[in-house]
Amino acid sequence: MRCTQLTNAFSKKLSNLKAAVALHFAHYDFVRIHPSLRVTSAMAAGVSDRLWFIEELIDIAIDGRDAA
Repeated sequence: MRCTQLTNAFSKKLSNLKAAVALHFAHYDFVRIHPSLRVTSAMAAGVSDRLWFIEELIDIAIDGRDAA
């Protein structure tokens, strides 16, 4: 009997891992409001002047994937 463990805790493809990490950091920088700053990290750095929504990040990620 062969015992294998199937998991979704990590990506076996490097391209999927890169996409997941990029989406995580984009959410952290553009969507999540920092508790002590009371703005997003991107707004504090002057990169963005507004709060983004997660739907916008997903749309951008899908459009970027289609363009590549």
